[in-house]
Amino acid sequence: MPHARKLVIVESPTKARKIQGYLGDDYEVEASVGHIRDLPQPSELPPDMKKGPYGKFAVDVQNGFEPYYEVYADKRKTVTQLKRALKDADELYLATDEDREGEAIAWHLIQELKPKVPVKRMVFHEITREAIQRALENTRELDDNLVDAQETRRILDRLYGYEVSPVLWRKVRQGLSAGRVQSVATRLVVERERERMAFVTAEYWDVTGQFTPVEGDDAGQAFRARLSGLGADRVASGRDFDDRGRLKVRTGVVHLDEPAAHAVVAGLDGAEFAVRSLETKPYSRKPAAPFTTSTLQQESSRKLRMSSRQTMRTAQSLYENGYITYMRTDSPTLSAEATQAARRQAAELYGPEYVPGAPRVYTPKNKGAQEAHEAIRPAGDSFRTPAQVARELSGDQFRLYELIWKRTVASQMADAKGSTASVRLAARLSDAAGEAAGKDAVFSASGTVITFRGFLAAYEEGTDVPDGETGERGDARLPRMAEGDRLDGRGLAADGHSTSPPARYTEASLVKALEELGIGRPSTYAATISTIQDRGYVQSRGQALVPTWLAFAVIRLLEEHFEWLVDYDFTAEMEADLDEIAAGQRERVAWLSRFYFGDGTGRAEGSGLRDLVENLGEIDAPTINSVEIGEGIRVRVGRYGPYVEDLGAEVADGENPPRASVPDEIAPDELTVAKARELLAAGADDGRVLGTDPVSGHEIVARAGRYGPYVTEVLPEPELDPGLSAAAKKKALAALPKPRTGSLFKTMSLDSVTLDDALKLLSLPRAVGTDPESGAEITAQNGRYGPYLKKGTDSRTLASEEQLFTITLDEALKIYAEPKRGRGARAATPPLRELGDDPTSGKPITVKDGRFGAYVTDGETNRTLPRDVTPESITPEQAIELLAEKRAQGPAKKRATSSTRKTPAKKAPAKKTTAKK
Repeated sequence: MPHARKLVIVESPTKARKIQGYLGDDYEVEASVGHIRDLPQPSELPPDMKKGPYGKFAVDVQNGFEPYYEVYADKRKTVTQLKRALKDADELYLATDEDREGEAIAWHLIQELKPKVPVKRMVFHEITREAIQRALENTRELDDNLVDAQETRRILDRLYGYEVSPVLWRKVRQGLSAGRVQSVATRLVVERERERMAFVTAEYWDVTGQFTPVEGDDAGQAFRARLSGLGADRVASGRDFDDRGRLKVRTGVVHLDEPAAHAVVAGLDGAEFAVRSLETKPYSRKPAAPFTTSTLQQESSRKLRMSSRQTMRTAQSLYENGYITYMRTDSPTLSAEATQAARRQAAELYGPEYVPGAPRVYTPKNKGAQEAHEAIRPAGDSFRTPAQVARELSGDQFRLYELIWKRTVASQMADAKGSTASVRLAARLSDAAGEAAGKDAVFSASGTVITFRGFLAAYEEGTDVPDGETGERGDARLPRMAEGDRLDGRGLAADGHSTSPPARYTEASLVKALEELGIGRPSTYAATISTIQDRGYVQSRGQALVPTWLAFAVIRLLEEHFEWLVDYDFTAEMEADLDEIAAGQRERVAWLSRFYFGDGTGRAEGSGLRDLVENLGEIDAPTINSVEIGEGIRVRVGRYGPYVEDLGAEVADGENPPRASVPDEIAPDELTVAKARELLAAGADDGRVLGTDPVSGHEIVARAGRYGPYVTEVLPEPELDPGLSAAAKKKALAALPKPRTGSLFKTMSLDSVTLDDALKLLSLPRAVGTDPESGAEITAQNGRYGPYLKKGTDSRTLASEEQLFTITLDEALKIYAEPKRGRGARAATPPLRELGDDPTSGKPITVKDGRFGAYVTDGETNRTLPRDVTPESITPEQAIELLAEKRAQGPAKKRATSSTRKTPAKKAPAKKTTAKK
């Protein structure tokens, strides 16, 4: 009798290797390497389908929104391997992640593999021997509702993107994209920048000083206090001003300016201070809940300075290697085993008094929380401390594991205890205080004293509040005082302050805002933030996310013509509807129909997305792409980038107003009228005169252009017959010789370029010599993609700009004798790092610099480094993993034309069906 064999399919090669070690020889574990198929681009549909109902979206919107799926070209080899493995199996276990995405991958595998053996859905939240064994003993059937929810999300995003993005192409710029979550995230960042642009700074002053008790046990112990009131009025602080620089409350608040603040200091010279009131309260603080996907992204951004993408990639690696539980979750809940593990470890490391009498229970704040896993925590029924994994993990992996471990253990520890004290002290102002003479100057101070650190011994949650905005309460201990005690005041000084505009979003605060608004899912936030950066809508300035002018144009178009699609509440409602589909409470076809075709009761007079796009009317592109700065100056988003133009300037008929490019380093809120005029003045400059060309006698100047700095010759004004018609004049001007120009090398600058440099640049292209075999001339030229050699139609890249002037004919012929590597290809460069031998190929792994950036290779397999991994930070383990994933994908092929339409009978064999409403 043949030996029974079970096939287990997971997404990742790393998971496959780890799980195979737990299951033994009775199981074969293979990896699908993520999704195996998806909706193709409509242009890549088979020819006979392009004119049919699938031709626009690869989705038949007229017949139940039926999708047309196609196996990825680079996954056909993987699918073949899985089918081969399935032939020898008696059972199929689908062990993809237990969320909508994982459920959809499992469904696609069933549809493509068409198994004839029993199929079981196997789920687990961590990759440990115990968890895998429990998963084998508690399999289930595929969840149709989760599959429906994920499929609805995919179709929704296709409809949204393919209907709205072309409008952006026509009215803003080619290649742009719109998306259900990405557009709303971009709108949040743009709206915050608009608030900063409209912000008016308010100036206000206060008085601070050092105070000490005159008598008592703490006599002489100093503390700092700030002026909080004058008589019955409260002294205004930053929170009392609105974004227009005006006081929010007009009565009961006094606004100190510089003279008034100095007058208060003068009026307190020699004054006798006394304690007016003293209040002490007990202080207690609870630990934060264990990590969910969003809180992990927020904390790693605050504490570790890791991007959301970097965090999720690192967490994925930790999960797949068995160090933490599944990293995509909305739930802060811990299992009973994990709770006991955290409590046990807290008692062992910090003492039994640091553990409360009963376990702490955390529940999701979001009632629609799906992807019902545990919180993100260390894997296993007993946790390994950071010290115990220090030899196995390094860099980002160790730092993130340590953060997760601390948060988990702290979540089951006792409250921090202490006390807070607030004191008010005052003195009478003398006549030197001017208008405030005779009033009491009231000062306030507060402090917190921690008497029992509790969970703070392990972990303290970060904050998005900028420094200086956390209030007056600190950790300083106030001296013991009683009401009526005399105080000595010294070092009184007037302090000036300016209100600050709303802080820009960071990745952490943007993730928090999206979650609070109910937009998107935490598992998608990293991809969303990466997308809006990759699309050129948002740039990073340190930790801050700064919108580009392109984002302003895109969001204005969406707000004015697709208002409901970027409405925060409507987007959150869509997410809630998808949750209901996942729960089996809503039917997906009916929901998609209402979204796309309308239902007579919704927004835009009941119209759906289709009607909205078809009835847009006229969209004035110049208006959409403009942002008014003031005084007749506006920013325009052009084809080659943003520029300012002065509509108030006097120009001749038919001429454009003065214009100047806006450098990328100038953020939108920094482009004031004064700065715009400065750019216009620089743009109107005729350039720096370098001298005269001794051959032509023409003046040579260096200028700043839209495409970078350049040098050019100034040709004399042509003498044309004044009687020529406009058409004849235009033709005559076109026939005149054009001035020679040359872009500055990267090593040159406008300030330092010389006449000799300019003449050399203007001499290009340079004749290097003649090929003795073909007789073709070889020239050295500087082009859009850098320096190169040209021989007829054959071009070869040069290694540096300086070679344009130094390369000889022999050197050029040697370059042409080498095999052509294609545009942008470069000669081999020495490795940046060596990382040891690859366990699969046995060959040395090196990190090299390539055309598309750094990559890791073993000489057979190459893999470009992800954006969040640098040649300096990559570990040997990461390199081995990257190469393994690349091998598993197989060689890239052209997209196959044989495709599969989603069949109506999409349910897996022997699945239960649930009646839907």
